[in-house]
Amino acid sequence: MTIRLLVADDHPVVRDGLRGVFDGDPDFEVAGEAADGAEAVDRALALGVDVVLMDLRMPRMGGVEAIGLLRERAPAVHVLVLTTYDSDADVLPAIEAGATGYLLKDAPRDELVRAVRAAHQGHPVLAPTVAQKLIGRVREPATPAGTLTDRELEVLRLVAAGTTNREAARQLFISEATVKTHLLHLYAKLGVRDRAAAVAAAYRTGLLS
Repeated sequence: MTIRLLVADDHPVVRDGLRGVFDGDPDFEVAGEAADGAEAVDRALALGVDVVLMDLRMPRMGGVEAIGLLRERAPAVHVLVLTTYDSDADVLPAIEAGATGYLLKDAPRDELVRAVRAAHQGHPVLAPTVAQKLIGRVREPATPAGTLTDRELEVLRLVAAGTTNREAARQLFISEATVKTHLLHLYAKLGVRDRAAAVAAAYRTGLLS
């Protein structure tokens, strides 16, 4: 069976290169391309693709949000992240959003082709550095709730609910600068770099439920 692919990346040269990898193989069909996450979701639904090769950092809508939407709207579509970033702040949200696999753009051609075949079957595929990070996370002791102050937990709950810094400041009767300070402190305590990763870490460790 031919595997229908969608290539989602904001760099045309990268899209052309990936198309070139698969165009000569009769087992694959590059059904379309997308330049951002929103376009990737729309085109994946319209074209009925099997696997999306998804970059993470794109304009308008990033890969993580697009993965979550595809998981809701087209659960049969498998997403293989293909990016240059392998930090915890990138890997964990993507996996938790529903990515089937996570590869780096320096992966050899044969490895990429095997990964797409595996993703099509629903088998998880992880770059070695990504697998090491996830194993390390599993082995880490859960972050106890006591390491965050009551105010930091309040800010974290509001962030998880989707509030902006300004809205959080208004609800907690503190300044927006103070909210940012609390965020920086809880990022450090949770070992993350942004809001999405903080929320993911909080659910994983039981700070939020």
